[in-house]
Amino acid sequence: MTYRVAFVCVQNAGRSQMSTAFAEREVEKRGLDDHVEVVTGGTHPADHVHPEVVESMRELDIDLAERTPREVSTEELEACDLVVTMGCSTLSLDADVEVRDWALDDPDGQDAEAVRAIRDDIQTRVADVFDDIEARLETA
Repeated sequence: MTYRVAFVCVQNAGRSQMSTAFAEREVEKRGLDDHVEVVTGGTHPADHVHPEVVESMRELDIDLAERTPREVSTEELEACDLVVTMGCSTLSLDADVEVRDWALDDPDGQDAEAVRAIRDDIQTRVADVFDDIEARLETA
């Protein structure tokens, strides 16, 4: 069984990029490479990841400088088991997909301290999601 989780927001340039990077670390740390697929995207992607987000993640040895925001399709999201939105989505999916909205502040244009607080909140939330995913995989 492969569990698909998506992290999405409008621009795919801040919160969803941080979430995806933390999710990729969780997949590696927990040895879930063959069991979890991570998807990310936005409804109106920006040209680049926000510089303050790149800098904040660099503090944790995660390099987002080369990542490019991308558009995500409804079809991609409907193929997921879980879609996490960042508080900026009016997402409506027809499929039987669990949708969680985290209602996070947008780090774009925020000072370093505010971006760190958002980043740290996301890191905790992603770890919690992966606790849930591991439990589901064990019972599947």
